[in-house]
Order: sequence, then structure tokens, then C-alpha cells
Amino acid sequence: MLKFIIYTVIVAAVVIAAASFWHLNRVAARNKKEMAQFAGPAEKVNCDFGKTLVVYYSLDGHTREIAEKIKAKTGADIFEIKTKENIKKTPWFYLTLKKQLKDKKYPELEETLPDIKAYDVIFVGAPVWWYTMATPMFSYLKQTDFVGKIVIPFSTQGSNYGSFFPDFISHAQNAEVDTAASFNNLPKGFEQEIDNKITRWLNGLCRR
Repeated sequence: MLKFIIYTVIVAAVVIAAASFWHLNRVAARNKKEMAQFAGPAEKVNCDFGKTLVVYYSLDGHTREIAEKIKAKTGADIFEIKTKENIKKTPWFYLTLKKQLKDKKYPELEETLPDIKAYDVIFVGAPVWWYTMATPMFSYLKQTDFVGKIVIPFSTQGSNYGSFFPDFISHAQNAEVDTAASFNNLPKGFEQEIDNKITRWLNGLCRR
């Protein structure tokens, strides 16, 4: 009986490992194909967004990287959303997130949030957790009224942004939401392609 259990566990582990390897290879191939269209010399932003703010939440640094690139290309101010209690990737991380989403009880944020009154355009970004917005973003949107503002969401994720953008639109109070963009978490070697992807997205948003 013990041998059977051990054998079953080994087989299951091998199947899971093979599935993961297949998925990662598939994602890598898809990323390579997508980013090929952004290869080439550095492109320039030819759009004036007016007074602009970038608001973002980042846990692993991927969203921060995109946010800082948007800031550099638009001359925006930038604000990082922070939670009162540090969020760590513990073994029960995703179980905690699932419960937060189910109960709609999201992390508390540090009290100081940006005053958005002076801004014309606000970029808002976060990672994808459980195929939707990172839970601190739900907290931020709950506390923010975007009346009279153009709001542009962006996401970072492993491979699938899920319902991030519909959920964002439904929770962004009184926002005029413009065209969003999603960015897969890529390894080193794609810096120029990412940069050009952001530039083309920004130029596509140009209203001035």
C-alpha cells in the first residue's frame, strides 16, 4: 500500500512538472512572438497628456517598472500604493487572496493617498492576482472618486490578465476610462521591446 501511495505521488509530481514546463514554454513562445513587433530602434512619445499622475501598486517590482517608464515618457508625477500591513508571498498567499476576494474585504492602505484634483490624466496600474486586480487596488478604487478625470489602467501578469480590466472599469468611480494595456512579466533581454510597446500605447492615447 505504501509503495502504491509513493508511486502515485511520484507520478502526480511528474505530470504536474511536465504540465508546468509545457505551459511555461508555450507562454515564452507567445511572448517572443508578441514582442517581435516592438523590436527596433527606440521610439519616441509624441503626445502631451497635460498634468499627469501615475498611481500603482507593486509587490514583485514588475508593475513598478512599467509605472516608472510611463512616468519617464510622460513627465508624470508618481505615487506608489502601500498597504498598512506588508504583504508577503507566504505558502498561504493565494488562499488569503481568494478569501479577500470572496468576502470583499481588502487590505487597508496607508492613510495618505494622492490628491488627484490637479491632474488631467491618471494612469493606474497593478499586478493580476487570481485573474483580477491585486486586492490593494480594490481598496484604492473604493477610496477614490475620479469624477472629471481621464483614467488609463494597466496590468502586469504572468500570462493572462483575466477580468482585470472589466473589474477595474466597474470599480473606478466616475472615471472616463481610456484604452488599457497589459504587460506580461518578461525576462531580461526584452527591455527595448517593452519600452517601444509602452511608447506605441501612449501615442495611441494621444488626444492633443
